[in-house]
Amino acid sequence: MENPFIIKPYKSKDLFCDRENELQLMLTNCLNHSDMTLISQRRMGKTGLIMRLMDEISENHSDIKTIYFDILASRSIDDFIKMLAEATMKSFKPKTSIGKKFMNLIKSLRPQLTFDNITGEPQFQLFYHSPEEKEHTLRGLIEFLDNQGVHIVIAIDEFQQIREYPGHNMEALLRTYIQHTHNLTFIYCGSKKHMMTDIFINEKKPFYSSTSFVSLGKISADSYSSFIKRLFNEANRSIKDNAVNFILEWTRRHTYYTQMLCHTVFASDAKIIDINVIKAACQQLLTQGESTYLQYRQLITLKQWNFLIAVAKEGTVQQVTSAQFLGKYKIGSPSTATRLVEALIEKGLINDDVAITGTTYSLNDVFFSHWLEKIG
Repeated sequence: MENPFIIKPYKSKDLFCDRENELQLMLTNCLNHSDMTLISQRRMGKTGLIMRLMDEISENHSDIKTIYFDILASRSIDDFIKMLAEATMKSFKPKTSIGKKFMNLIKSLRPQLTFDNITGEPQFQLFYHSPEEKEHTLRGLIEFLDNQGVHIVIAIDEFQQIREYPGHNMEALLRTYIQHTHNLTFIYCGSKKHMMTDIFINEKKPFYSSTSFVSLGKISADSYSSFIKRLFNEANRSIKDNAVNFILEWTRRHTYYTQMLCHTVFASDAKIIDINVIKAACQQLLTQGESTYLQYRQLITLKQWNFLIAVAKEGTVQQVTSAQFLGKYKIGSPSTATRLVEALIEKGLINDDVAITGTTYSLNDVFFSHWLEKIG
């Protein structure tokens, strides 16, 4: 039987755990043409939720079309335009009415068209004589989609990447073109919370107050427990309650790490899954990740490394500048702790979870946290 605990973003709704409240909120926003900003820490399942939303739209709202593209690998407005165009071609096949019109638009831009050797999807390169041509092309693509008389939901993943583009104020350009559309609904997704928040909440920025916010937290223990038991039972495997509880506690109910641990346990072919089977899988994962974790050590300072160990040993820390925390791990002054935590957040190694009760700090990588806890 194929492993049902998928570690890629999405396969089917039967293998997708919960997120019903978030799904319904996002669906309602889409149906009402309300743009959204979806923010979560990395690997919490935002991309899977987008795919689940688009699956739901395709199944029950066929009058709405969807486009998804991830711009994490983009480095410029050129890349953004290329990715948007390729995603549009993927959503609107050349034989459809919109697809034919879009291909004619692309041909008018005189692209160098190729096809991916693996997926067969079209790829192309556009050439520009001036920055103004790029802006004209971007505006033309957005206007084309808006003028098709069809409601189209466009999800842009890792949206904060536009701040890395040189030579263009991409935020201002996009906002200028998007704010005049009537048939397009945008979902802006990102995992760098500080940057995404600044884009949409800073009143000095073009996208200020232009979207509603959707935030992803952890899936409830009850929902995840039922999900795990169901998938094991459907495969004629028996998993004990204390084993499920250990999984959810050890992975801290972080979506990717919970899926990965369950994926590893399922791959072991054990028919009766007790806590010893789970612990063996945990050790296997830590061993597999060790070479990567050692590479982290080469990328940061000794003080930053020791600070990571301190946070890992605590699991979560609310007061990184408290005398108790500073003294226990010999970190130094409060200002030193502040500099260290800010640097590690910037490097993507520490997550800061902001709530009404305060900010909680933890390592982004749950498995790395457990590994540091063991060696520290």
